Amino acid sequence: MFSNLGGPHLIIILFIIILLFGAPKLPALARSLGQSMKIFRSEVSTKNGAASGTDAADGTTSTPAAPTENTAPGPTATSDTTGGDTRPSA
Repeated sequence: MFSNLGGPHLIIILFIIILLFGAPKLPALARSLGQSMKIFRSEVSTKNGAASGTDAADGTTSTPAAPTENTAPGPTATSDTTGGDTRPSA
């Protein structure tokens, strides 16, 4: 796509960019573009790492945690066996 761009073409494009944004704003523009590219690359590598099951930071394989059974006692039903009335006493 950009293989047909030669030296004169790039100089013209650079001149147009300088006219549009101004010389004082170019360093800030380049810095923000670099930060955006860094964030984009890290997000792409994170998504690719998550899709393949490896952690992008250290290259280790991550496995999902095994489901655990809830063994905590739940609410128990107690009833009065003498009267048959299940309402709590006040």
